[in-house]
Amino acid sequence: MSTTTTATAGSTADGRRLTGWSGDADYFRFRELTTFEPQAVIDVLQGRSAGVVFRNVVATETCARLSERFWDSPDRMRRVSVAPSYYLGTYHYHKTTAEYLDESERTAPALERVLDIPEDPLSGFYEGLAKALAPGGVTVRQARHEGRPACRGLLRSWHGAGQYTLDPHEDSSQCTEPGQADFEIQRVLDHHIAALNICLENGDGGRLAVWNIQPDEASKRRLGLHHLGSPYPMDTLDGIERQWIEINAGDIYVFNGGHIHAVEPNTAAGSRRTTVAGILGHIDDRTVVSWT
Repeated sequence: MSTTTTATAGSTADGRRLTGWSGDADYFRFRELTTFEPQAVIDVLQGRSAGVVFRNVVATETCARLSERFWDSPDRMRRVSVAPSYYLGTYHYHKTTAEYLDESERTAPALERVLDIPEDPLSGFYEGLAKALAPGGVTVRQARHEGRPACRGLLRSWHGAGQYTLDPHEDSSQCTEPGQADFEIQRVLDHHIAALNICLENGDGGRLAVWNIQPDEASKRRLGLHHLGSPYPMDTLDGIERQWIEINAGDIYVFNGGHIHAVEPNTAAGSRRTTVAGILGHIDDRTVVSWT
C-alpha cells in the first residue's frame, strides 16, 4: 500500500486536531472505468486504491425500474435522526447483533420484491467479484452469525438538510459497536472496509466528497466518535485534501469507507439521489463478507 504520514489539520484551540493515515497521490485517486472490472474492487478491498467508479454500467431502464419500485414500496421507511434517509432494508449502525439480524430477516421479503428483476445489479456485482476472487481461493458471501445472514442490500435516499445531506463520517468506527462484539464483521477492522453504492438516480449536485484521512483511535476518542464515526465537525477537516466525485444514474462506485466522506445535497427542487448500497470487506485472507 502507498502511504504517507499522519495528517495534520483542523482546530487546535480545543485539541480536536485530526490525526490518522493518509495515502499518497497514487493511492488517493478514483479510477474511472466504463465496464465493470472486479479487479479494481479488489484493489480497494486490499488497500491499493482509495476508490473506483464504473461509469454508466447499469442500464437506464434498470435504474428507473428499481427506483420506481423503491419509491412505490409500502415497506419503505424513514430515518429522521442519524443520517436522515428514506430506506428499504436495514442498517447495522448502533444495534446489537440480534437486533440487526432480526431486522434483516424481517425486511428481506420487501427488499427482494424490489430487487427481483433478471438484471439485478446488486447480484451482478457480487457474482462478478466472487468469480474474480475464486481462483485465489477467496469466497464472497453475506456476513452471518449463528447461521443467520446479514441484510443483502440497502436501498436509500438521503434527505438531510445543511451543507451535506449525509454528514462527514467514516464507516470503521460503527464496526466497533460493543453490542456486535460477537459479529464477524468486526474482524474486517484487521483489513479494509469498502463501501458499495449503485446509483439509480441523482439530480443536480449529489456529489460524493472523500477526505484523504482515516482518523486514528486517538482522534476518534477525543471527538467521542470511537463507536459512531459520525459526524466529524467541519473545522476538524480544514486543510485535509478532499476529492469531489460526480455521481450519475447507472454508476457503481466503491471506496475505502475508512476515509471520512460525505454527500452533498441535490440542488434542484424535486431532484433526489437514490442508491443500492452495502458494505464489504475481508474477515480473513480467504473470505469477503457483506452487510448493510
